[in-house]
Amino acid sequence: MIGVRLDKWLWAARFFKTRALATRACELGRIQSNGQPVKPARDLHIGNQLAITTDGGLFEVEVLALSGTRGPAAIAQTLYRESDASKQARVTAAEERKALSAWERLPDVRPDKRDRRARARLRGRF
Repeated sequence: MIGVRLDKWLWAARFFKTRALATRACELGRIQSNGQPVKPARDLHIGNQLAITTDGGLFEVEVLALSGTRGPAAIAQTLYRESDASKQARVTAAEERKALSAWERLPDVRPDKRDRRARARLRGRF
């Protein structure tokens, strides 16, 4: 295999649940190859460096193998190698999010109808 579409590889490597989500991420500029935003139809080759931004954080990976079909997670993880700095940054960000949630104060009771309408007005829905 010489090259494979970027969106297909992202889906096969399990960074995104569907190819449509992978395509959308490319269109929004959340996927970069060598510091440049890429289109979903771009051919991906072994050795390319990718920066992938997902809900899980920023992944900086090197492409080790190509695949156009989605397989088990164990096989998908062999398609790329994530840098140590990227792993550490994601772990640190997860710890920070977890620490912030400990300080978040939840309301004692559920909002009643009046409170829900007041919140809706604040958000500009009414």
